Amino acid sequence: MTAATEPPPRIATLDIVRGVAVMGILAMNIVAFAMIPAAYMNPRAYGSETVWDLAAWAFNFVFIDGKMRGLFSFLFGASLLLVIEKAEAKGESPARVHFSRMLWLLAFGLLHFYFIWYGDILTGYALVGLLAWFFRRKEPRKLLFWGVLFVLLEFALMSGFAASAHALTAAVAGPNPSPAAVESLRGMSQDIAVPAPAQLDEQMRMFLGPWWGVAYNQLTEHTFMPLFMLFVFGWETLGYMLLGMAGLRSGFLTGAWDDARYRKVALTGFAIALPVYAALAWLLHRDGFTVPAIFTWSFAGTVLVRPVAVVAIAALIILLTRHGGRLTRRIAAAGRAAFTNYLGTSILMTALFYGWGAGLFGRLSRIELWLVVLAMWALMLLWSKPWLRRFHYGPFEWLWRTLARWQWQPLRKGQSPFRAAAPE
Repeated sequence: MTAATEPPPRIATLDIVRGVAVMGILAMNIVAFAMIPAAYMNPRAYGSETVWDLAAWAFNFVFIDGKMRGLFSFLFGASLLLVIEKAEAKGESPARVHFSRMLWLLAFGLLHFYFIWYGDILTGYALVGLLAWFFRRKEPRKLLFWGVLFVLLEFALMSGFAASAHALTAAVAGPNPSPAAVESLRGMSQDIAVPAPAQLDEQMRMFLGPWWGVAYNQLTEHTFMPLFMLFVFGWETLGYMLLGMAGLRSGFLTGAWDDARYRKVALTGFAIALPVYAALAWLLHRDGFTVPAIFTWSFAGTVLVRPVAVVAIAALIILLTRHGGRLTRRIAAAGRAAFTNYLGTSILMTALFYGWGAGLFGRLSRIELWLVVLAMWALMLLWSKPWLRRFHYGPFEWLWRTLARWQWQPLRKGQSPFRAAAPE
């Protein structure tokens, strides 16, 4: 292979932060893999048997929930911009490269959502990524402005949902509630409130049943859910992608700032975000995790402080890992293979918990699920680096790149880009 066909050098800091994000996402997603959907937002819905389980929920809420997804969105925006700029530098059509990548990512996301796991984020990233193209020429200040604006739009939307939840709850609690109000509240409460025994039994039987039962439910009952989720969370996702693009161009996400500056950002961000998240966790517990409380404190209350926490976490990661080390190199490798680690996690976790696999769905409490998280983190760190020592990309990264460019890409190091390597 010539130098012209070698993959371009990577920005190590982006890989490291991405590695932490893809590992951190599992710490929150594990609840959605192992328990009924309502348990993700509401610890009273399922899986909280002891004070340790409630403590596990509180820890996730304060330190992980939404922040790893936000970090991943920041990195997605930065990587998206890098791909566009590299295509331009090589004389390729940046539009063709970008839109092809997003459309194939959309295909991966839809397959993931309908046939593997309902918690997919790839579909939303692909659709929002199509829109992010139109911001590629903007300077960091403009990107920051638009990013904040979209976060404010998300806050307005979530505040509207919270107000509706309060109004509907009051209307249903009053005398002679209208059937429309009852049905609207039922729709808002689905997958958030503590389920009725019949609903719980139905969900348990589905997830512990055959694979086709889960897929059929996704295809028939949640056909348009990706579009609904795009409407609900797309504003924030786009805002985060633009903030990530600004972070790339300003040097923040590339590690170009000095230690003192990263330290200041981290300390300031945590000083703002952690007390707010702790207060929101207390308010949720005080209000008994009711539907209005979850919409108010968890959905709306976190929107404005979450990007502050994301930036603080990114600064801390960069500060702690900039001098390298064995663990840092393994985290970076996990970040280089983040697409494979994300999809691979879905495949392994559904195989572990769903009925078509080991059938552990609903059997582990929140605190016990941390044992699974730690084991999966170890697996990510163990396989990624040895694989990338021999191969240019993770398996799914290679497939995505090959499909997006519609040309066979070299996978094994030393392999021709147009034909497989000779047998060894």
